[in-house]
Amino acid sequence: KKLHISEPSNAYDFGQIINAVNSNKDKAACADLLTITDPKKLPVLLSNKLEGEMFLIFIQSLECYIVGKDPGLVYQHLFYLSKVERFKVVLALLSKNEKNQVQQLFDLLSENQNNQYSLEDLESLKKVYEL
Repeated sequence: KKLHISEPSNAYDFGQIINAVNSNKDKAACADLLTITDPKKLPVLLSNKLEGEMFLIFIQSLECYIVGKDPGLVYQHLFYLSKVERFKVVLALLSKNEKNQVQQLFDLLSENQNNQYSLEDLESLKKVYEL
């Protein structure tokens, strides 16, 4: 059954949805969630709950479902994801293969570059992601 995603109003709601998405490995539902969630709210909604598994399903969902349609939104999500409390910890624990997935998403962002971000913006964000 498809998860019904509605906009989370607080960190608790967001956490519940993420848990459901994670346990089903439901990238389409995760993409729905990321499409209706204001990227600026990510640091608050994720609070100190960011985990590696969650980080990767975000990356995969952005890559599979969103980057082709709305690269600007993907850039925004990556930007605000890097402001989340446990970002540095999660980044440090990524395997080489997982890092490559992040690199792939950045490559797609430079190929689909639009007026919402410049290639310079992208390069500086890549440094934050240690790529």
